Amino acid sequence: MSRILAAQNGRRMQSRSSGQDWIVSWHPPRTPLEGTPHGAAGVCLTSDHQLVLISHDGKHWGFPAGRPEGHESPEETLHREMLEEACATVTGAQLLGFARSECVNGWQYGLVLVRSYWRADVEVAPWKPMYEIRHRRLVAAAEATDHVRDPDPVATRISHRALAEAGLS
Repeated sequence: MSRILAAQNGRRMQSRSSGQDWIVSWHPPRTPLEGTPHGAAGVCLTSDHQLVLISHDGKHWGFPAGRPEGHESPEETLHREMLEEACATVTGAQLLGFARSECVNGWQYGLVLVRSYWRADVEVAPWKPMYEIRHRRLVAAAEATDHVRDPDPVATRISHRALAEAGLS
């Protein structure tokens, strides 16, 4: 597969999603960001160096992720979403950085969303799909960049930056 260029710190990338235009950028964990918390995504690794990926359609694979419920912290969201989406219990977590998305055209114009990205050590339970996720697979961590692909190339660049920050590229 071709090599994907990972997102660079603060570099603004144009993306289109659900008929709206967004500017998306990656930021290191020490950078405080203004915006609406948009949850957490986990680069989930098992003790035997397997990366946990999920998919809605069985074709495009990415990290388990989701939005906060109530007043959850980003790390609390990480723990809950990894269990719900990947049947994986987080045993340790390290913040890798943030993706900032600003709507510049569309019905959510002006909205700024901030999603945290984490390296999560996990224990994987038997697969029992719940909610919207229909597929899960484990791949060798050394092959992570060959498997993480989103229909949106900007989302793929953000994911590949998270992989790099987690030491998997």
